[in-house]
Amino acid sequence: MRKTYFLLVTVLLACCSYKSYAQVPRIPEASSTQTIIQDFGLGKITVTYSRPNVKDRKIFGGIIPWGEVWRTGANSATTITFSEKVKIEGNPIPAGTYSLFTIPEKNEWTVILNKVVKQWGAYSYKQSEDFLRFPIKPLRVSEKRETFTMAFANSTTKSTDLYLVWDHTAAMIHMETDDDAKITANIDELMKGDRKPYYFNAIQYYYENNKDVDKALGWVYEAEKMEPKGPWYKLWESRLLLRKGDKAGAIAAAEAGIALSKASKDDEYERLNQQALDNAKR
Repeated sequence: MRKTYFLLVTVLLACCSYKSYAQVPRIPEASSTQTIIQDFGLGKITVTYSRPNVKDRKIFGGIIPWGEVWRTGANSATTITFSEKVKIEGNPIPAGTYSLFTIPEKNEWTVILNKVVKQWGAYSYKQSEDFLRFPIKPLRVSEKRETFTMAFANSTTKSTDLYLVWDHTAAMIHMETDDDAKITANIDELMKGDRKPYYFNAIQYYYENNKDVDKALGWVYEAEKMEPKGPWYKLWESRLLLRKGDKAGAIAAAEAGIALSKASKDDEYERLNQQALDNAKR
């Protein structure tokens, strides 16, 4: 009985503590925090940064002086985490977390990956702790970006670009990864078991990375037997046959895909198969 009573009191106290915590007044940060995550090859890239606003101020060459180390945001220094090894502007980077500093200049920025994370601003920054420095070119953009923004674009299984945009200035960091050998080995392993869940991604990867066309076509034909009413595999059949130079086969596959799409009222794959048909007829 005493044990039950003690447990009940503990739960009630926890609830009271949570209620008290939840009711503590909060004040928002002037520069909000954002975390962006990009799937990249077999890994991920994670960027956490704070987002200051222009607020009618002069930014670069003003509150961000030329030639000085900038935290690349506000509050704590920006961090970037790679779950797998990558290349940045051609430089190999091991998996890990780094502080991302920059030194803006009018015609060139220096990007810095520093080994010390959890730094407030750049006040304790030490060049001796740098892992890498490399240059990038800024450019002027006509549309004003009030809030400092970092975003990934042009992302494929092999490369991506990280954009830094604020006020009328933008800069881009190019990243690459080469997981092809590991991905191909993974596909081979997955294809030893129940193939159905993996056909689509395996076919798409082989097509987009210019790998063995005949092998990918073999998967297409197997998948079509399992899903004979699926217009998506006719799309890949058409694309792969066209890559082999079989225009007649590509046309026939696309036409079959259009018919299947209409039967299932799948507007997206009707459009995609029509595009494949148009390409095959050129």
